[in-house]
Amino acid sequence: MKSTVLYIHGFASSGSNGSAIQLRSHFYPMGVQVLSPDLPVEPLRAIAFLREYVAANPPDLIISVSMGAMYAEQLHGIRRILVNPSFCMARLLTFRGMGRQEFRNERADGAKDFKVDKPLIAEFKEVEKQSFRNITPEERQLVWGLFGTKDKHVNCQADFRKHYGPTQMSLFEGEHYLNGEVLGHVIIPLAEKLLGLHR
Repeated sequence: MKSTVLYIHGFASSGSNGSAIQLRSHFYPMGVQVLSPDLPVEPLRAIAFLREYVAANPPDLIISVSMGAMYAEQLHGIRRILVNPSFCMARLLTFRGMGRQEFRNERADGAKDFKVDKPLIAEFKEVEKQSFRNITPEERQLVWGLFGTKDKHVNCQADFRKHYGPTQMSLFEGEHYLNGEVLGHVIIPLAEKLLGLHR
């Protein structure tokens, strides 16, 4: 394989969701390996898992969405695309996510659901405190933020613009959750450009 892409899924999802499958099927014929592990539910475990994962499997590019993009922002030194990043998971879950949640996609461990409670939200607060730390001019050039104009769930454009600047962000016509059209017409072309691939 010429390159490796790490896909980091969003909240209540898994590494076998439709976006991961589409990315894998698109890039494999081009010699690009797409890795997409399931994240631990607990935020402190998740960020620790990701740091160890990228150390063991250094990616050339990270593609991340929503909660996954919040984690990806903290993985410095790697080119990364943050799609509809959610830097405010604790607040969102406090107001509209408490209680039992079902996974939207099949998990490798067979888990069907999980619980959002105060300890979990406290962990999100702890991890979110590490967002936007030590952003050097060089680091700023490694991050791209993509934001759907019809996203009714999350709007962290101001946070991203403040720390990474308007030149590193762009808008696309789409909602919070990805679909094949957005992947094919927005995310994949940017990924190909960053990986130096030419159709």
